[in-house]
This record gives sequence, C-alpha cells and structure tokens, in this order.
Amino acid sequence: MVYLSRIYTKSGDQGQTGLGDGTRVNKDCPRVTAYGEIDELNAVIGLLLLEPNVPFAELLLSIQHDLFDAGADLCVPMVANEQNALRITPEQVSRLEKAIDHYNEQLAALNSFVLPGGSKASAWLHLARTVCRRAERSVVTLMQQETINPQVMIYLNRLSDLLFVLSRTANDNGKKDVLWQPGKSRQS
Repeated sequence: MVYLSRIYTKSGDQGQTGLGDGTRVNKDCPRVTAYGEIDELNAVIGLLLLEPNVPFAELLLSIQHDLFDAGADLCVPMVANEQNALRITPEQVSRLEKAIDHYNEQLAALNSFVLPGGSKASAWLHLARTVCRRAERSVVTLMQQETINPQVMIYLNRLSDLLFVLSRTANDNGKKDVLWQPGKSRQS
C-alpha cells in the first residue's frame, strides 16, 4: 500500500528523482520519461471521464488502474529472481483484446483514415490514443537501453488500438466519424 505523508521532499530540487527501488536517476532519463508519459495518458483519460454518459466509463476506469500498474512496473527496474514486484500481466493485455473485439464488431469497416473529432468524447479518445502512442515510443527507447517487462509494451500497443476503436464507438458507432479526404484542401 502507498502512504504519502508529505507531498514535497525537496529531494528532486537538483533534477533527480527516486525510482521504486530507491535508485536516484535524472528526471529526464528514459525510464522516468516513459512512466511520465503513461501518467499523462492517465490524466487525459481522467478528463474524458468527466464527459457525461461515457458508455464505457467502467472500462476506462479499469484502464486507469492498469496505467498506474504500468507506471509502477516501469518505476522498479527488473532484477533476476524478483518477487512481489507489480508487473503488467498477459491477463491485463487479454482484457484489452476482448474489449477491442467487443466494440469493433459493432463498427463498419473503414475505407479511409479517421480525423480526430466527430464528438467531444471521440476527440478526447483520439488525444488519449496519440499520448498512448508517444508513451509507446518512449518505452521502445527504454527497451533499447534496459530490460523491462515486455508486457508493458504489449499493453500500450493494445491500448492505443482500443482507444481508436472506442473513439469510433463514441461517434455513434462510427456514423459520425469524420473521414480523411486526401488532398481535399489543395489548390487546383
């Protein structure tokens, strides 16, 4: 369990922060960047949940918990024979895949890319998707330097797909999607 009695410690005033294992690192190191972008994604989902009548609010709330798990996973470097570390699991990924399949079966196939928008909830979901993709790229950067739980990368990859599917669902199951028209604004 987490216990926070003081909010400011002054220990980061020189540009360093502590990882979950107590190691001190620079605040711009790839590990901190990766879990910081996951935290940003969580905040975007929190904003989306302020929208009234989000039909999949319970799913999004469970994803917020998963994102804290992913941040905790990345915050503690992997070591051989570790025990009790909070890590993203294949079951968490599987839950996303089931949600993708469930919501996607209600959508018509696309013949163009979808522009962010259509509805406010859909626009928030597209923003969450793009932040998720950025977090993925940061995790890839971290993976090139350190060993991490590969389930974090898989989870983020599935999550960005789910956020896309949910953005279409929020657009009246795709009926209000705004489709890209290549070259539409070019001068003739």
